[in-house]
Amino acid sequence: MPMPLYEHVFLARQDISQAQVEALVKEYSGVIEEGGGRIGKTEYWGIKTLAFKIKKNRKAHYTLMNITAPPAAVTEMERRMGLSSDVIRFITVRVETHETEPSVQMRKSDRDERRDGERGFRGDRGGFRGGDRGGFRGGDRGGFRGGGGGPRGGDRGGMRRDREEGERPPRGPREGSESASASEEK
Repeated sequence: MPMPLYEHVFLARQDISQAQVEALVKEYSGVIEEGGGRIGKTEYWGIKTLAFKIKKNRKAHYTLMNITAPPAAVTEMERRMGLSSDVIRFITVRVETHETEPSVQMRKSDRDERRDGERGFRGDRGGFRGGDRGGFRGGDRGGFRGGGGGPRGGDRGGMRRDREEGERPPRGPREGSESASASEEK
């Protein structure tokens, strides 16, 4: 029976160097090889911004490892990563086959570099404040700053509209409520 295949991505703290990240890869590769497995390709994706802070880090070094190993070796590697103060997150996914081409992350950075060279700059959105959404800031919601039909009503922040005939006037404080009794005492 062939050994299972895994893709493993780990995030290392932003304040360590790339050489230290490479040392971590070497350390964890040794753990896999001790367990009877082997590492296919490894890719260093660079420092990327996190969606939210993780252990007081806003950025992290991302690294991908293709692993062919018995489950016990992968479990031992994950256990050691959990103990390391330099590794802030990791994920291991079992796959049917390893990709032989560069990963999507590597292709994305190549594509971005080609685009930058063609245009000379990034971002081709146009319009005032990103995109042609219409209006000044609020897209097509009406008004200058987002009138429109949000969940709380239409004309917050925009120009007030006149009431149509037969519409109710805005409600004030209800009788018997704390705010009504507080205003009467003044």
